[in-house]
Amino acid sequence: MHRKKEPYLTENICMHRSALPIWLFAFLFVHISAISQSSYNDEIKDAASSFIQTLDPLQKRSALLQFSDTARVQWNNLPIGLRARAGISIGNMTEAQRRLVHRILAATLSSQGYLKATGIMHLDNLLNLQTDSNFARKRINDQVKKMMTDLKFGQSNYFFALFGKPSDTSWSYKLEGHHLSVNISFTGDKVSVTPWFIGTDPAEMDITEYAGWRVLGKEEDLGLRLIKMLSAAQQKKATMNIDPPRDIITGAESGKRLVDNWGIKANELDKKQKEVLLVIIREYVFNMEYEKAMIEYDKIIKAGVDNIYFGWIGPHEEFKDHYFILNGPTFLIEFDNAGGPRRDGNHIHTIWREKGNEYGEDVLKKHYMQEKH
Repeated sequence: MHRKKEPYLTENICMHRSALPIWLFAFLFVHISAISQSSYNDEIKDAASSFIQTLDPLQKRSALLQFSDTARVQWNNLPIGLRARAGISIGNMTEAQRRLVHRILAATLSSQGYLKATGIMHLDNLLNLQTDSNFARKRINDQVKKMMTDLKFGQSNYFFALFGKPSDTSWSYKLEGHHLSVNISFTGDKVSVTPWFIGTDPAEMDITEYAGWRVLGKEEDLGLRLIKMLSAAQQKKATMNIDPPRDIITGAESGKRLVDNWGIKANELDKKQKEVLLVIIREYVFNMEYEKAMIEYDKIIKAGVDNIYFGWIGPHEEFKDHYFILNGPTFLIEFDNAGGPRRDGNHIHTIWREKGNEYGEDVLKKHYMQEKH
């Protein structure tokens, strides 16, 4: 699906910013951003409305939920064999419905984000292939093979749910399964895109024709690059000398929130180190479609790059358990490669969260306050 976009116009205005009065640049940027945001919302709404029209009565009971349903503000990364999900599974959709879900996802995400999300779903199919291959190579026994099978890996076990209707003022959708939770919430013309959870097991495939495949390799490589760029004194300040956590600290079922800042503050980094820090942030934020990503990235920049903390736990090597965090005034990014039973630094969990506005909570709060007046 393609639509006429305004980024060319935005980019040209930005290129000639110095030739424009500041007030005029600000007016044009805000105006064009608003148009782009509206276009972004409408494309997702249209695709979601088309999907709803294809559902039979039984499918509607599973796929269409109330906006007030508590499942809307809950997420999980475990496989369906361990945690049930709200919505309709990919496996219980027609091929036409699956195509529309992909249209919704493609309208929401950039090509980068879309390929990561769908790559994670496909990786779940490969877990079944890996299990069969490991069993054939006698790396695992019957008991382990049964345990893996009972977890119900596979792309068919991802679930799609709509909370409210696209014609409502407030509505949202969720696509979720093993190692993936996409949560997109709408209130009027405002959109919230977090929590955005992605994960991979294995982080790098080591067997079959997919050996070497790394869906989230860039996130890990950039984190390692930044910690290795730091001086010994900076590394000491950035590092917490404890064992790496087995999961992100703000995991779905941990009940924990990171209140205290720790690590090294960005105002203590040099120019090149800050550049890599910003590249890490963009690697997460620009999983969203371009216009939405620009809005979210602008919030982070305006809150002050120097106010961001970078923290590290564990060795500075691949295939050894490690964890890093970027904690800013408006956002949180956690990356953990220490999960799973093997403890071999080959199982990634990572999340991007917008502080105070997950599931659109801040926008909803403002909307409800305005309705009262």
